[in-house]
Formats: sequence, structure tokens, C-alpha cells
Amino acid sequence: MKDTRDVQSQCPAETLLRQLSGKWKPQIFRIALTEPIRFNLLLRQIEGSNKQTIAVALKEMQQQDLLVKTVINLKPLHIEYTLSEKGRSLISVFKQLENLAQ
Repeated sequence: MKDTRDVQSQCPAETLLRQLSGKWKPQIFRIALTEPIRFNLLLRQIEGSNKQTIAVALKEMQQQDLLVKTVINLKPLHIEYTLSEKGRSLISVFKQLENLAQ
């Protein structure tokens, strides 16, 4: 008999839900769908957010390979975050979950 945990661990929706659990991660992912993200943009767009929670969420999403951090060497120097290949592969699952929640 097959262990149900093996089947569950292969479910893209469960993987995405687990990775996007945490403060502001779904909002960050949604913003990243349409544009590169900058730290200050997130602080302005996500009402109630603060520097600490946004920084933690961005770092965790990078570690989970959902976002890629790029240093832009233009004056002024800035950092942008974009969806990684793995993050882009989860867009359809994310949109389906959003549609179910409506």
C-alpha cells in the first residue's frame, strides 16, 4: 500500500500552500506575477506590512526558490525580485487557488 504522504508531497497545490504560508507571502507572489518587485514597493502596496516581516518573507521565498534576487547596478543601486522558474511554474496553481477562494 502506498503511503499517502508520498502522494501528498507530490501535489503542486499543497506544495504551493506550504511555501506561501506565512505573513505577506501570497500578496508578494501575486505582485510578482505582474512586475519585478522592489522592497519599498511592497511596503507601499501591502497595507499593514513592515520592514521586518517583508524582509523575512522575501528571504524565505528566495530560499524556497520562488523568487530570484537581482542587484541592479544603476544609480541609485537597487534590488529587484522576480519569480524564479519554479515560481513561474506555480502560477497556474496559484491562480486556480485564487479562483476557488472567490
